[in-house]
Amino acid sequence: MSSTTQKRLRRSARLIVLAPGDDGAPKVLMFRYDIPGRAPFWVTAGGECEEGESFEDAARRELFEETGITADPGEQIARTTPEFVTPEGEPVRADERYFIVRVAEARIDTSRHTELEQAWMNEHRWFALHELDDWHEALYPETLRGLIEEHAE
Repeated sequence: MSSTTQKRLRRSARLIVLAPGDDGAPKVLMFRYDIPGRAPFWVTAGGECEEGESFEDAARRELFEETGITADPGEQIARTTPEFVTPEGEPVRADERYFIVRVAEARIDTSRHTELEQAWMNEHRWFALHELDDWHEALYPETLRGLIEEHAE
Protein backbone atom coordinates (compact mmCIF):
# COMPACT_ATOMS: atom_id res chain seq x y z
CA MET A 1 0.00 0.00 0.00
CA SER A 2 1.55 3.32 -0.99
CA SER A 3 1.65 6.23 1.43
CA THR A 4 -0.79 8.11 -0.82
CA THR A 5 -3.45 5.39 -0.60
CA GLN A 6 -6.34 6.43 1.61
CA LYS A 7 -7.39 4.00 4.31
CA ARG A 8 -11.09 3.30 4.53
CA LEU A 9 -12.92 5.14 7.31
CA ARG A 10 -14.37 2.52 9.64
CA ARG A 11 -17.21 3.97 11.77
CA SER A 12 -17.95 1.92 14.87
CA ALA A 13 -19.82 1.99 18.16
CA ARG A 14 -18.10 0.62 21.27
CA LEU A 15 -19.92 -0.35 24.47
CA ILE A 16 -18.40 -0.09 27.91
CA VAL A 17 -20.64 -2.59 29.72
CA LEU A 18 -20.44 -2.23 33.49
CA ALA A 19 -21.80 -4.53 36.19
CA PRO A 20 -21.40 -4.25 39.95
CA GLY A 21 -18.56 -6.29 41.39
CA ASP A 22 -18.69 -8.16 44.68
CA ASP A 23 -17.07 -5.15 46.37
CA GLY A 24 -19.59 -2.74 44.84
CA ALA A 25 -17.01 -1.26 42.43
CA PRO A 26 -17.83 -1.60 38.73
CA LYS A 27 -16.37 -4.34 36.59
CA VAL A 28 -16.19 -4.07 32.81
CA LEU A 29 -16.93 -6.65 30.12
CA MET A 30 -14.14 -7.37 27.64
CA PHE A 31 -13.83 -9.82 24.75
CA ARG A 32 -10.55 -11.55 23.89
CA TYR A 33 -9.59 -11.74 20.23
CA ASP A 34 -7.27 -14.56 19.24
CA ILE A 35 -6.40 -14.12 15.56
CA PRO A 36 -3.83 -16.42 13.93
CA GLY A 37 -0.52 -14.62 13.42
CA ARG A 38 -1.31 -11.82 15.91
CA ALA A 39 -0.89 -11.44 19.64
CA PRO A 40 -4.18 -11.88 21.56
CA PHE A 41 -5.91 -8.66 22.65
CA TRP A 42 -9.04 -7.59 24.54
CA VAL A 43 -11.69 -5.08 23.46
CA THR A 44 -15.02 -3.75 24.63
CA ALA A 45 -18.22 -4.96 22.97
CA GLY A 46 -19.16 -3.22 19.75
CA GLY A 47 -18.47 -3.08 16.08
CA GLU A 48 -18.79 -1.37 12.76
CA CYS A 49 -21.81 0.71 11.82
CA GLU A 50 -23.87 -0.60 8.95
CA GLU A 51 -24.46 1.59 5.88
CA GLY A 52 -26.49 4.64 6.92
CA GLU A 53 -26.67 3.54 10.57
CA SER A 54 -26.12 6.09 13.35
CA PHE A 55 -23.57 5.42 16.07
CA GLU A 56 -26.41 5.18 18.61
CA ASP A 57 -28.34 2.63 16.53
CA ALA A 58 -25.16 0.63 15.95
CA ALA A 59 -24.48 0.69 19.70
CA ARG A 60 -27.94 -0.78 20.45
CA ARG A 61 -27.60 -3.42 17.71
CA GLU A 62 -24.04 -4.44 18.62
CA LEU A 63 -24.90 -4.58 22.32
CA PHE A 64 -27.72 -7.03 21.63
CA GLU A 65 -25.81 -9.10 19.05
CA GLU A 66 -22.67 -9.48 21.17
CA THR A 67 -24.14 -9.69 24.68
CA GLY A 68 -27.88 -10.39 24.41
CA ILE A 69 -28.51 -7.20 26.40
CA THR A 70 -31.32 -4.89 25.28
CA ALA A 71 -30.63 -1.42 26.64
CA ASP A 72 -30.39 2.21 25.67
CA PRO A 73 -26.69 3.06 25.42
CA GLY A 74 -27.37 6.67 26.35
CA GLU A 75 -25.21 9.48 25.10
CA GLN A 76 -21.78 9.14 23.57
CA ILE A 77 -19.09 9.63 26.23
CA ALA A 78 -15.91 9.52 24.11
CA ARG A 79 -14.48 9.32 20.63
CA THR A 80 -11.21 7.81 19.44
CA THR A 81 -9.69 7.82 15.95
CA PRO A 82 -7.09 5.04 15.91
CA GLU A 83 -5.55 3.49 12.84
CA PHE A 84 -5.27 -0.30 12.92
CA VAL A 85 -5.53 -3.48 10.90
CA THR A 86 -8.89 -5.22 11.21
CA PRO A 87 -9.04 -8.93 12.06
CA GLU A 88 -9.69 -9.51 8.35
CA GLY A 89 -6.36 -7.81 7.55
CA GLU A 90 -7.62 -4.44 6.24
CA PRO A 91 -5.76 -1.30 7.39
CA VAL A 92 -8.35 1.32 8.42
CA ARG A 93 -8.78 4.76 9.96
CA ALA A 94 -11.37 4.32 12.69
CA ASP A 95 -13.97 6.68 14.07
CA GLU A 96 -14.97 4.93 17.29
CA ARG A 97 -17.72 6.31 19.53
CA TYR A 98 -18.04 5.03 23.10
CA PHE A 99 -21.17 4.49 25.17
CA ILE A 100 -21.60 3.23 28.74
CA VAL A 101 -24.22 0.63 29.60
CA ARG A 102 -24.86 -0.39 33.20
CA VAL A 103 -26.35 -3.81 33.93
CA ALA A 104 -27.55 -5.26 37.21
CA GLU A 105 -25.85 -8.63 36.77
CA ALA A 106 -22.80 -9.99 34.95
CA ARG A 107 -24.59 -12.37 32.62
CA ILE A 108 -24.36 -12.23 28.84
CA ASP A 109 -25.54 -14.31 25.88
CA THR A 110 -23.05 -14.79 23.03
CA SER A 111 -25.31 -17.01 20.91
CA ARG A 112 -25.79 -14.26 18.30
CA HIS A 113 -22.09 -13.95 17.48
CA THR A 114 -21.27 -14.23 13.79
CA GLU A 115 -19.16 -17.11 12.51
CA LEU A 116 -16.06 -14.88 12.51
CA GLU A 117 -16.78 -13.63 16.03
CA GLN A 118 -17.14 -17.22 17.19
CA ALA A 119 -13.77 -18.02 15.65
CA TRP A 120 -11.90 -14.97 16.98
CA MET A 121 -13.76 -13.87 20.13
CA ASN A 122 -13.09 -17.07 22.00
CA GLU A 123 -13.32 -15.70 25.52
CA HIS A 124 -14.96 -12.95 27.54
CA ARG A 125 -14.54 -11.87 31.13
CA TRP A 126 -15.46 -9.15 33.56
CA PHE A 127 -12.41 -7.11 34.60
CA ALA A 128 -12.12 -5.29 37.91
CA LEU A 129 -10.81 -1.79 37.18
CA HIS A 130 -7.47 -2.43 38.89
CA GLU A 131 -6.86 -5.37 36.52
CA LEU A 132 -6.84 -2.97 33.55
CA ASP A 133 -3.60 -1.38 34.76
CA ASP A 134 -1.18 -4.25 34.19
CA TRP A 135 -2.96 -6.99 32.26
CA HIS A 136 -0.51 -9.27 30.42
CA GLU A 137 -2.24 -8.82 27.03
CA ALA A 138 -3.20 -5.65 25.15
CA LEU A 139 -6.48 -3.97 26.17
CA TYR A 140 -8.33 -1.47 23.96
CA PRO A 141 -9.01 1.32 24.31
CA GLU A 142 -5.86 1.94 26.29
CA THR A 143 -7.67 4.73 28.16
CA LEU A 144 -10.53 2.47 29.29
CA ARG A 145 -10.02 2.80 33.04
CA GLY A 146 -9.91 6.59 32.80
CA LEU A 147 -13.09 6.65 30.70
CA ILE A 148 -14.88 4.50 33.26
CA GLU A 149 -13.70 6.53 36.23
CA GLU A 150 -14.64 9.78 34.51
CA HIS A 151 -18.11 8.71 33.34
CA ALA A 152 -19.28 5.87 35.59
CA GLU A 153 -21.08 8.08 38.13
